[in-house]
Amino acid sequence: MAVFVRGLEIEAGIGVYDHEQGRLQRLVIDVSLTLDPQVVERLADTVNYETIAAAARAIAAEGHVGLVETFAARLAAACLEDGRVRRCAVRIEKPGALPGAAAAGCEVVLGR
Repeated sequence: MAVFVRGLEIEAGIGVYDHEQGRLQRLVIDVSLTLDPQVVERLADTVNYETIAAAARAIAAEGHVGLVETFAARLAAACLEDGRVRRCAVRIEKPGALPGAAAAGCEVVLGR
């Protein structure tokens, strides 16, 4: 079974360049979780989408992050704190980071 959040937009302090310090930038985040197969009858039987979004927002609220790779790794690790998650893929796009490109970013995949 898989649970995903696609296109979550958040504002975060992110970047290593001087012009990126002290300001927020838009990130577009996709998260895909692979869960153990099981019967899902109630919300408590699965991972709530809001939990994923809250984890991303919490990382942004902690303060400036230098690299999108670091942000993605932190979010993937937070998702894996739920023992039902077997694999987590986090893809982060940073629109405007590369002139001439719709977005640049990274993807981190962690599993147990």
